[in-house]
Amino acid sequence: MGNQADCITTHSGIHMNPLDPKPEDFRIEDIAHALPLICRGNGHVKTFFSVGQHCINCAREADALSLPDRMILACLLHDASECYMSDVPRPFKRNLPEYRVAEDHLLSVLYTKFLGSDLTEEEYRKMKHIDNAMLWYDMHELLNEDIGPKPEIHIEISYEWRPFQEVEKEYLEIYRSREI
Repeated sequence: MGNQADCITTHSGIHMNPLDPKPEDFRIEDIAHALPLICRGNGHVKTFFSVGQHCINCAREADALSLPDRMILACLLHDASECYMSDVPRPFKRNLPEYRVAEDHLLSVLYTKFLGSDLTEEEYRKMKHIDNAMLWYDMHELLNEDIGPKPEIHIEISYEWRPFQEVEKEYLEIYRSREI
């Protein structure tokens, strides 16, 4: 914990500096609470669909592919930085190298806290493949856009609005059922 002027206050009351994250700053309850309250696409979608729902779908797809618990959790946590640093759309993020470095560092600390170590290159590649497949469906359903060929997935996705408390509960259930 640093100077409180450099910190955000999480739902559980932790003061943490997203640019200097410490493992003790992270609570799965904070992540599970915040992500269902953040809308995909910075809100430029047909209906509210949360980052939490997207992460749950990624974890469900990893499970459907019979990937190990570590990969299911990596998919569940892959956008957790957004509850500390906000979401920056991919086209804009590509032009923010300092943001990407800070986000990568935050995720590295987060993965180490919850998974025991950062992702390997192969794990990152698998997680990103699932994330990109889910992004295709999110773009198609939420914006009527198709970004390349339709990827094959192994789960059914619902884009119906869900109360954030319900998404928060499911997020925690997935985490706790796979916790390392």
